[in-house]
Amino acid sequence: GGPDGGDGGDGGDVVLRGAAGEQSLVRYRFTQHFSCKHGVHGKGKDLHGRRSPDLVLEVPVGTIVRGIDGALLGDIDADGKELVVALGGRGGRGNPRFATNNNRVPMETENGLPGEEVKIELELKTIADVGLVGFPNAGKSTLLSAISAARPKVAPYPFTTLHPVVGVVELPGYKRFTVADVPGLIDGAHDNVGLGHSFLRHIERTRILVYVLDMAGVDGRTPFEDYESLKKELDLYMSGLSKRPSLIAANKMDIGESAENLELFRHEYPNERVIPISAANSDNLDELVDALGSTLYEDNTLNQPEGGKQQ
Repeated sequence: GGPDGGDGGDGGDVVLRGAAGEQSLVRYRFTQHFSCKHGVHGKGKDLHGRRSPDLVLEVPVGTIVRGIDGALLGDIDADGKELVVALGGRGGRGNPRFATNNNRVPMETENGLPGEEVKIELELKTIADVGLVGFPNAGKSTLLSAISAARPKVAPYPFTTLHPVVGVVELPGYKRFTVADVPGLIDGAHDNVGLGHSFLRHIERTRILVYVLDMAGVDGRTPFEDYESLKKELDLYMSGLSKRPSLIAANKMDIGESAENLELFRHEYPNERVIPISAANSDNLDELVDALGSTLYEDNTLNQPEGGKQQ
């Protein structure tokens, strides 16, 4: 008979898959090298080797994939969407592949080819229906924990939220929407001051903005200054971002100075929809949730989120 080795199995591909249960890319910060196993070697009696299974890495929905040179490779913007980032190697060919009428017992074989080795960069741009916009200590995390089951860190000092936290808000009639509490921003955020782009990149894909304002001015700023600064930072980062549909959550209404500031604010901005709330005491949150739900489900212009910043 002579040599009769079968073909070797192909190597597996490296695949990124969007997973709704994933919230961050933290695991890929500490583990950065992944590889598939080789395919199984061929055996005698023309037995082919088995192909190696693919290596599937789950990433949050909203992950942007780029090559190390910055070229866009893909946008994983849906649950279950997959992107092959590295192809597995091809298995070698066994002796029978080279049999001919004149060479019935071939001694030749062909080695397999190595798989691709690539370097990629992952960037998360959270996909949520509603984005909470506000300065540090404005009460965004407290608000999110009050209207959903999400439990972001809450503490009386700036930048307690260091990565996006998404909560699901349930509505009557089996409707729901998602709300993203993202890191607070400060003046100069568009130039990456503070947490800068770590905040702003997650606002790009939201359909509605909620400006969470400290109506009591606890940190020494006025709600007027906060509102204008927030809109300015959004527009400097991406032109027209502040013109996205929005509501104003006038927070901390349980503190004495808030009532007077709210009256002045409404006089200054008569065309803005302002909803007074106290996230800490859960006051008037039903009105805020109802307003967001009706805007999302009744405004046909909000069926699709807007595109991200141009590269």
